[in-house]
Amino acid sequence: MRMRTAGRVGRCLRIWVSAALGAQAPSCFPPGPSIHRGEGQCRWVPRGGKTRMATDGLHESETLAALRSEAEGLKGKLEEERAKLHDVELHQVAERVEALGQFVMKTRRTLKGHGNKVLCMDWCRDKRRIVSSSQDGKVIVWDSFTTNKEHAVTMPCTWVMACAYAPSGCAIACGGLDNKCSVYPLTFDKNENMAAKKRSVAMHTNYLSACSFTNSDMQILTASGDGTCALWDVESGQLLQSFHGHGADVLCLDLAPSETGNTFVSGGCDKKAMVWDMRSGQCVQAFETHESDINSVRYYPSGDAFASGSDDATCRLYDLRADREVAIYSKESIIFGASSVDFSLSGRLLFAGYNDYTINVWDVLKGARASILFGHENRVSTLRVSPDGTAFCSGSWDHTLRVWA
Repeated sequence: MRMRTAGRVGRCLRIWVSAALGAQAPSCFPPGPSIHRGEGQCRWVPRGGKTRMATDGLHESETLAALRSEAEGLKGKLEEERAKLHDVELHQVAERVEALGQFVMKTRRTLKGHGNKVLCMDWCRDKRRIVSSSQDGKVIVWDSFTTNKEHAVTMPCTWVMACAYAPSGCAIACGGLDNKCSVYPLTFDKNENMAAKKRSVAMHTNYLSACSFTNSDMQILTASGDGTCALWDVESGQLLQSFHGHGADVLCLDLAPSETGNTFVSGGCDKKAMVWDMRSGQCVQAFETHESDINSVRYYPSGDAFASGSDDATCRLYDLRADREVAIYSKESIIFGASSVDFSLSGRLLFAGYNDYTINVWDVLKGARASILFGHENRVSTLRVSPDGTAFCSGSWDHTLRVWA
């Protein structure tokens, strides 16, 4: 028997038994010990100060397997007690809410200009301009009202998988297979050489999958195929904080909508959605209920919950206060993965783009599909609601973007 393993299980038992169930802790688990590890051993130091091994006082019949079995049983009881504390299920609340009436959304603008798959897009806060990136290696800034191209940048690589507008609207960030996040300032001179003013801010050891400015133009968050997220200073390119915890490629991230902006959520190929504290670099919450890669995460407008879209053909809603999944948005007829999700401004609707070329509109409270939108001729790869909530834009592998309202 390894002392370290036994000590860890014993510590869990002491906490569960004495704190949660109110039972008397065994004598081998003294109250309030500290743990000292070294040279492959684990020693208990009780408040009295005398060092004791974690296995002291155990009967010969008490094996590690028995301890583990008891620990699992206690854990199950704790989960049952925790479930009793839940106020009410989401579907029970929704029963008292009026159903959504019929609504019609159509394609109002089609933006054509990319020569290959559109991979990412973002709105400017002026509610009019859009930046998009593509497998053709180009990043284009559009006027969504007129469909005109205002700026175009050719990147040094194909598969530009991430792009973002700065809060001021005076710069864009983008990156992809070059492993970098580059920032380009925007000017009124459409003929100016933007590549000459390029600033390389972030450098990962694998492809850049997502990027997002914080609440200012001075800091940017990035996610990468190297399994990490990172916070960078735009001016100096200095790494301010790194976030380690995912076990595979990180595919998406979203910054909390609060003014402080101290947390963000990320999702990846390890099927996990993780909430991070930007100041400490620590993961504060983790959710692992998806059965495949998480392609997209988006905060609820209030910041108290977030939605995720996955290759398992479902979208899910997680309540951060309840620390659990509260809704699953799926149908038996939907067998293709969800690539991108976003909420309406009120939070009542969840827009989700799928690999079957469609966009499904979900009633967040009732969990029912409110509408299905057709128009793209290939998989929908990205989707974002405009800052004023009056429209949303989708990008597709059919080389186009569509503005819906």
